[in-house]
Amino acid sequence: MISSVLPTYSRAPLSFVSGQGSWLIEADGRRFLDLGAGIAVNALGHAHPALVEALTVQAGTLWHTSNLYQIPQQQALADKLVDNSFADTVFFTNSGTESCELAVKMARKYFYDKGQPERVEIITFSGSFHGRSSAGIAAAGSEKMTTGFGPLLPGFVHLDFGDHEALQAAITEKTAGILVEPVQGEGGIRPLPDACLKGLRDLCDEHGILMMLDEVQCGVGRTGKLFAHEWAGVGADIMMVAKGIGGGFPLGAVLATEEAASGMTAGTHGSTYGGNPLGCAVGNAVIDIVADPAFLAEVNRKAGLLRQKLEGLIASHPDVFEEVRGSGLMLGIKCKAVNADVVKAGYDAEVITVPAADNVIRLLPALNISDDEIAEAVTRLDRAATSLGA
Repeated sequence: MISSVLPTYSRAPLSFVSGQGSWLIEADGRRFLDLGAGIAVNALGHAHPALVEALTVQAGTLWHTSNLYQIPQQQALADKLVDNSFADTVFFTNSGTESCELAVKMARKYFYDKGQPERVEIITFSGSFHGRSSAGIAAAGSEKMTTGFGPLLPGFVHLDFGDHEALQAAITEKTAGILVEPVQGEGGIRPLPDACLKGLRDLCDEHGILMMLDEVQCGVGRTGKLFAHEWAGVGADIMMVAKGIGGGFPLGAVLATEEAASGMTAGTHGSTYGGNPLGCAVGNAVIDIVADPAFLAEVNRKAGLLRQKLEGLIASHPDVFEEVRGSGLMLGIKCKAVNADVVKAGYDAEVITVPAADNVIRLLPALNISDDEIAEAVTRLDRAATSLGA
């Protein structure tokens, strides 16, 4: 008999009932150090007082009115994002998947309105993940994502990650844009080198196509900049954001330049819940904290500390681990042992990690994790690795 919850997840036998900062408390009372943060969602950990206050105050005032009316909290958050990014305008969604849908529509509508309706193709890369909607799985194109869900939405060109010659050859009179994650998350924590991101920007400018960034997982302070592409010193035309922007409350956004968004006029897109007062109240509180240069400097310092300790961990367990990679507090450990076994051993050691492709475990802690918690996390990972080695 099927479960009342559709069984599309292979869930761990854990039931968390509360959380505080970087800690999760299981129903049986065990305390787990959380290095997953809800898959890079809980940017400020669990029950952060500023987020609790923002949500509580807003919940007691006004929950929802719809986008038929002005929403002051939405306007305030849009202004903050524009002030802190390349963008001129923002559309709010509920998730990264919805952000992907709009990004695709925006790129195609831009060229339609420019009198180039044939420009519908979007170039994407192996190992990518852009959500699980029809557009998202078609964009990623992997067999694992698409099998059984055809016919797929057409208009995506899939290239091998890092194949520069193929990229040059793939751009035609049908190309609308290039969609890329500055750091692949589900694909195994694979950062795109700064030089490559700069090269993509130059290529888009040369051919008059749109640079589309997916920063759903790597954005909002995760790499030590507010947005990961800032390390390369380039701007985008369209960018997808979600996860950390709501700190745990469902919230996403598409940021765009005025030019790239020029086709999205009244009636071309909408969202019932996107940008409602509850979500934007929390989003404002998140951005107020994370966009602070002093906060981002601390993220970078803690990232260096964690990476240093992880290098020592890998050296101590060469039979279990191979290398550490990533950027900021978006780190991955490539494993020699089966990564699912490492994650499970972590559960036994009461530390949460997240599996990814390429036999990697992801470490995506709260951006405000403490130095002591970093030390304790590595101690618990050491315990997990020791149990596997034994």
